[in-house]
Amino acid sequence: MIESIAIPEERIKILRKNDNWKKTLEKLTNAKIELNDVVSIECEDYFMLKRLVLVIKAFGRGFSFDDALDLLDEDYQLEIINVKDYGKSKERQRVLKGRVIGRGGRIKKIIEENCNAKIAVYGKTIGIICKSTEIGKALEAIDMILSGSKHSTVIRFLRKS
Repeated sequence: MIESIAIPEERIKILRKNDNWKKTLEKLTNAKIELNDVVSIECEDYFMLKRLVLVIKAFGRGFSFDDALDLLDEDYQLEIINVKDYGKSKERQRVLKGRVIGRGGRIKKIIEENCNAKIAVYGKTIGIICKSTEIGKALEAIDMILSGSKHSTVIRFLRKS
């Protein structure tokens, strides 16, 4: 089975600079990976193919390669939130992404610590890699922030749950 994944050109350039990621993935998954304008994956195991697609999508959405590797474990999940769903103008989207990050990265870090998650703010999206058991809490916290809740309210929500 073969699947192709399109990711931003600037992320493909990072992959082209160093092919250790490719060797690592091929060794871990027994798959063949090619990098052209898109990332093509050939893998006999359907479920591993789907996991590899998630790894590449996560990398394309701004996660480090090491963080994206967590997605090879079926206990982990990737969620992508489109900031355009919360704000139409580019300026509003910029403000919303800044609210999720917080001053000095504080709010992002608090969500990551309380949900055992990794968060990437990239382009017009916010990505979350988290265990399936914790993903709901992380999604709700980010939704609260994007919907206008005060940071202190979100922190209280995280600490209670």
